[in-house]
Amino acid sequence: MSLPSLRRLLLPLALLALATGPVGLKAQAAPASAPEEVGIDEKLGASIPLDLVLKAEDGTAVTLRSLINKPTILTLNYFRCAGICTPQLGGVAEVLNRTQAIPGQDLQVLTVSFDERDEPEVAAQKRTNYLAEIKRPFPPDAWRFLTGPSATTRALADAVGFKFKRQNDDFIHAAAIIFISPEGRVTRYMYGTTYLPADVQLAAQEAARGEAQPTIKKFLKFCFSYDPAGRRYVLNTTSIGAIVILMAAGVFLVFLGRGRKGKTKTEENA
Repeated sequence: MSLPSLRRLLLPLALLALATGPVGLKAQAAPASAPEEVGIDEKLGASIPLDLVLKAEDGTAVTLRSLINKPTILTLNYFRCAGICTPQLGGVAEVLNRTQAIPGQDLQVLTVSFDERDEPEVAAQKRTNYLAEIKRPFPPDAWRFLTGPSATTRALADAVGFKFKRQNDDFIHAAAIIFISPEGRVTRYMYGTTYLPADVQLAAQEAARGEAQPTIKKFLKFCFSYDPAGRRYVLNTTSIGAIVILMAAGVFLVFLGRGRKGKTKTEENA
C-alpha cells in the first residue's frame, strides 16, 4: 500500500482518537479519585480481626483465631447467590483437586457468608456439596463454611477490602480469593473464578512465611468490568477499542513523520 493511501486510511482513525482519547482517559482515571461501592481495595499486610465470632456449620460459636492456624484461603460469598459465587466456589474445589499443596496441612479454606439471612444449616449443606466435588483425600475441617450477623461479616469484609452492595434481595460483589497468613495477615489476592494450582501452591507458601505479594489488579480492572445484571465479568470493549484507536493514531503519526522526512531529503537532493 502506498504512503498516500495509508494516510487516507489512518487519518479518520487519528481524528477519532484525538476526539475521544481524553474522554476515555478521563473515564479510566475517575475510579482512582472516587471510592468504589463494589470491588476490592487491597489491604496487603493488614491484620484481620481474629476475635470476630462466627457460627460454624453446626451453629456453635467459633472465632477466627481458633480456626486460622495455617495458610488460609478466605472467600466471601452468600449462599443464595445465583451468579459468580457458584463458579467461584467450584473453581476453588477444582484447584484443591489439582494443587500439590496438602489441604489441612499446607492450606485450608474459610468461606464466610456476608448475608445475615444465611443460616448454619444452609452452610452445612453447601459444605457437603463442595466437599463432594473434591476427589482426592481431603479432611472436612480443611474447608469451613461460616455464617454470622451482618456487623461481624462486614467487619471482616472491610478488613480485607472486600466491598459489596445489597441490591433488592441480592448483592453485587466481586469474585476473589484472599490468602491469610497463620498470624492473620493478608498476603495475596487472586481474582476471578478459576485459579492455577501452581499459583495457589506458591501463594500458600508465601502466606506461611507471612510474605505479602502484589497482584495484577489494575490490568484486570481495566480490561474487565462487572455486569451487575448478569452477575459476571465481561470484556470491556470500550477500553479495548480506545487502545486500538490510539495505536492506530500512533502508527499514522509515525508514517506521517517518515513521509515528511523522505520528502525533505528528495527536495534537498534536487
